[in-house]
Amino acid sequence: MLQRVLAIMVKEVRQLSRDRLTFGMIVGIPLLQILLFGYAINYDVRDIRAAVVDEARTSHSRALVAALAASGVVEFVAPSAGVADLRRRLARGEISVGVVIPADFERRRLGTERAAVQILVDGAEPMIDSVARGLAQVPLPVRAGDYVRSRAPVFELLTEYNPERRTAVQVVPALIGVILNMTMVIFTAVAIVRERERGNLELLITTPIRSWELMAGKLVPYVLIGLVQTTLILAVGAWVFDVPINGSLLDLYLAALLFIAATLTLGLVISTLVRTQMQAFQLSFMTLLPSILLSGFVFPFDGMPAVAQWIAQVLPLTHFVAMIRGIVLRGASLADVAGPAAKLGVFLSVGLAIATLRFRKTLD
Repeated sequence: MLQRVLAIMVKEVRQLSRDRLTFGMIVGIPLLQILLFGYAINYDVRDIRAAVVDEARTSHSRALVAALAASGVVEFVAPSAGVADLRRRLARGEISVGVVIPADFERRRLGTERAAVQILVDGAEPMIDSVARGLAQVPLPVRAGDYVRSRAPVFELLTEYNPERRTAVQVVPALIGVILNMTMVIFTAVAIVRERERGNLELLITTPIRSWELMAGKLVPYVLIGLVQTTLILAVGAWVFDVPINGSLLDLYLAALLFIAATLTLGLVISTLVRTQMQAFQLSFMTLLPSILLSGFVFPFDGMPAVAQWIAQVLPLTHFVAMIRGIVLRGASLADVAGPAAKLGVFLSVGLAIATLRFRKTLD
């Protein structure tokens, strides 16, 4: 009996060794997970992109900006010309925190009735609000003989786009991308492989259809499915979780359409790389975990190390999360999120070209 069991064990090991993709995933998945969880999961978020409007332009206001930067919580980029420009940059996702120092800062600094500084926080992103509240612990710069404030708070924090700081408002819009990324990639990853395993590819070989026509024909039905899923998630989010839709529905669906096409293209590329449906599922799930952890869906993008941010740039979900939160929560237009949209367009073009070039109407 033991010999028979041993024979089956040897046979299974040899079969795994011949399946190089599965054999590689035995080592690759644990390494990928430990690296992703180690780098991407970071509750100590630092260097959040911020901008300042300094209407006071005094030595004390400049000292305050330097103290905020020295805290390490924020990293100041180019200053804004005014509060309107600051809010515009928040809506476009260029910054996550805005600091407004009013013209009467010196009087407020020494007074006791009004907050001296206003901090605008992007409530559309997770954890940003709680991290930005650490800025309220930074003391105002004082000099010998200055009057010490006793009652009024130094900072006034305003959470933009999510004043109630509800988690559902942050999660539901980005969840559209996560669900579409999971379903669309898996659907198309098995598309070509299923044709080959069922023998349908032989029929396609005898037809005059071109490779790009086959790729396009595989994409269109799933695009419609993706739009149905988008509508379902938006409806449930609005009715059940009271998630506001502040932007244009047309811009929203155009962004979703672009992302659906990009993820379907990723699935087609995977479909041309594997030989079996099991391998297609394996590769699909390998792309899902990095997308969730590195896209900014759960953890702030600014809190990740530079290497993780570089990897995230090649993941379509990263750019869609920025687009969907901007349109749904911040009321941004499609022109305001043109940067992420352009990156998705590049991903779509490159992926479709790779899938078309790799597909051959042959059985070998």
